[in-house]
Amino acid sequence: QVQLVETGGGVVQPGGSLRLSCAASDSRYAMAWFRQAPGKEREGVICISFNGGTTTYLDSVKGRFFISRDNAKKSVYLQMESLNVEDTAVYYCAKGRTIDCDHTYDSWGQGTQVTVSS
Repeated sequence: QVQLVETGGGVVQPGGSLRLSCAASDSRYAMAWFRQAPGKEREGVICISFNGGTTTYLDSVKGRFFISRDNAKKSVYLQMESLNVEDTAVYYCAKGRTIDCDHTYDSWGQGTQVTVSS
């Protein structure tokens, strides 16, 4: 079982930025970020393949959220810009079943809370 640990959540004002990190015990796969807002289902946000190709699942974050990875550090990052209150959610790191972003994930972190509020 791959262990995933997210860090970097917090409270930020609308328009602000935040960077989340995910440390994995094994990252030789595609990695993704999901989020779940209160009262809503978990939704896929963005994915990065093992080789660095990115796929944005959520139209509302295009041009604002950016995913990157450092395979040597077994880490994945989510840079979030121009945050708005609708981005408030618990953000989860997920490990893919393969090296590509093919919508299949089998390990999840515990989540980190991101709150956008003035």
